[in-house]
Amino acid sequence: MNKLMVESINQNMDEIIECWIEQMKEEKGERFFHFMPDHLVEKTSREFAELMTSNIMETSSIDSDKLNDFTEKIVRFGWSIKFVNKAIDNFSFVVFELLEKKGILNDSNLRQFVETITRWISPLRESIIDAYSTEWERTVSLQKIALQELSASLIPVFDKISVMPLVGTIDTERAKLIMENLLEGVVSQRAEVVLLDITGVPVVDTMVAHHIIQAADAVRLVGAKCMLVGIRPEIAQTIVALGINLHDFTTKSTLQKGMQAALAMTNREIVEVEGK
Repeated sequence: MNKLMVESINQNMDEIIECWIEQMKEEKGERFFHFMPDHLVEKTSREFAELMTSNIMETSSIDSDKLNDFTEKIVRFGWSIKFVNKAIDNFSFVVFELLEKKGILNDSNLRQFVETITRWISPLRESIIDAYSTEWERTVSLQKIALQELSASLIPVFDKISVMPLVGTIDTERAKLIMENLLEGVVSQRAEVVLLDITGVPVVDTMVAHHIIQAADAVRLVGAKCMLVGIRPEIAQTIVALGINLHDFTTKSTLQKGMQAALAMTNREIVEVEGK
């Protein structure tokens, strides 16, 4: 790139970053620049600017470590690939406006600038998007592993009685994993009563209830009884408000009450033994 252009960009970096932030705030559906702390926005914006200018000279190249660190950060912040593209476009536009305002760009060198900025931005865009995609795939892979870990196994607590504690949001993919673990556990443990503990499930909506009912039906098909425990008052209100029918299997407010009921179903009970 023309030496005068490079010097002007470097000397006016603070102004470029400030204008770029204002441009990003105007993007539809933008949340990062509006809701994140100012110091974090400033730090992230400066890192982006440094990355954007890392290959500004034809003899320079993109720092792969900085690139990977930055893409990991923006994936964590929830930037979409569309938002990343818009960030690159806005940065190019801000640089163009600044050079034009400083009188460095004019009709005589405009074509040269367009060719130069294309050679500068195009490989940079490709590198950032490629690194972003790699980081996103890695993040999704880690999330799938975490999802499998959250899909708790069926835990045998007494002979013929098992508990499956559910934690976190239940979506369709996770419900399939829960169903598989549940059925395999019931058969292998020869459980007669299964307690599904939803104490750690933050929201029970129609879809979640549907998955729970499906799980209960599947348990009955393999010869066991299913009990839903851990129904908090707010969850009970939601179930009633949504008109969800849970009459086909036993429900208890706590795991303790559910365990007492499960013991009764298997002709047992907990008794206190007086000390000697």
